[in-house]
Amino acid sequence: MFLHKKIDTIEAAPQKAGKGVAMKMLLSPDESPHFAMRNFTIEAGGHMPLHTNTVEHEQYVLGGRAKVTIGDKTIEAGAGDVLLIPAGVPHSYETLGDETYSFLCLVPKGTDVIEVLAC
Repeated sequence: MFLHKKIDTIEAAPQKAGKGVAMKMLLSPDESPHFAMRNFTIEAGGHMPLHTNTVEHEQYVLGGRAKVTIGDKTIEAGAGDVLLIPAGVPHSYETLGDETYSFLCLVPKGTDVIEVLAC
């Protein structure tokens, strides 16, 4: 199956958890046989709370900077960085500076249960 889209034509859905977080579903689980591809943005001054997912995340940072906590490690992530977040590992994001933090996030197809651990 072949599919072609323009990111600018995909609507961003505000996310309930955190502050200033939105997500574009670039490739839904219904459109792709093995993965879903999403584009998350977190506005300057925003954050995504500490949470876990039952599936792994593969991420590529497109722009901005954020303090990202993954398990017991905290890093500064920025454009060009690649992150692997294993299933079940608590993680959170807090933007740094005055730019929107934007990243691609791929997850395997299947049920993803999200548990927010702290707001």
